[in-house]
Amino acid sequence: MAGSRLKDVAERAGVSIKTVSNVVRGEAKVADRTRERVLRVIAELDYQPNASARHLRTGRSGIIALAVPELVSPYFAELAAQVIAAAKKRGCTVLIEDTGGDPAEELRIACGLSDPLIDGVLLSPLRLDEQVLGARERRVPLVLLGERSYEIPADHVLIDNAAAAREATDHLLSLGRRRVAAIGQPAGLAHATTVQRMHGYLTALHAAGVPHDPRLAPETREFTRRAGVEAMHALLALDDPPDAVFCFNDLLASGALRAAHDRGVRVPQDLAVVGFDDVEESRYSVPSLTTVAPDKGSIAELAVDALMRRIDAGAMAPHSRLTAGYELVVRESTRPAL
Repeated sequence: MAGSRLKDVAERAGVSIKTVSNVVRGEAKVADRTRERVLRVIAELDYQPNASARHLRTGRSGIIALAVPELVSPYFAELAAQVIAAAKKRGCTVLIEDTGGDPAEELRIACGLSDPLIDGVLLSPLRLDEQVLGARERRVPLVLLGERSYEIPADHVLIDNAAAAREATDHLLSLGRRRVAAIGQPAGLAHATTVQRMHGYLTALHAAGVPHDPRLAPETREFTRRAGVEAMHALLALDDPPDAVFCFNDLLASGALRAAHDRGVRVPQDLAVVGFDDVEESRYSVPSLTTVAPDKGSIAELAVDALMRRIDAGAMAPHSRLTAGYELVVRESTRPAL
């Protein structure tokens, strides 16, 4: 029913306006049966909370922003879905922004998009300068995602990329592979993710006593399937090509698998392949892809919880650095034949 009010929902559900308000805000103190009845009536009446009125009444709109460098990337798309689910449980709506890695856009979003209805921001920065971020004019509650470290008072949620990359490389070495390549080394200025994953890769080689051949880490312009194809073709053209490859994300690994197929290189018999991110397509590729799986659900929950605390307590809340888990998921691209 268009134009339904909070009072209309309360009357039909047989509860108080306060109870309906608590359900809309995601408060935990409402009994499950009552919550279900209220939600059913909200759906029946097509009730839409008024964000502006809520903001005037409580100082909050219930709207948060999530900004990522590339929403078309499967990893960020899947992470965004997890953030939306985590925010919904807390009665919040998520506004999604794609920065394209543009530092000016990242700063605009870190300042709350100049929108007074934005309660807080989750930002995965790629190129935003630390001093510029620290000196931003409008200091909305902010939680950073990803590997880039900023020495500013902001909460930060990440995974241990260096440890994960080392575990992925150790797995390849444990299979007896010794010509282990890495796809993801950038041609230009490296960002934190590539630096940490390269560090983990090199650390594993060094610990195993395997010399690093720089030719096995070709420059990669971007984290795409096409870049993976190009890099893998270059590696397979070497006089002594790799017998394993660690790709810095699953899109690169998908391209590497395609290049191997095109050249008649068998995976995993001739070439073992590991990716990073555990996006959905990695489970259905042929062969299925061994990959590092960040706990995206945990990242989302930690980030939204940290932002809610920051919104509630403002400058009084201590800033935190929160590390989510990951696991190496072994599939057909490295699994020895039975």
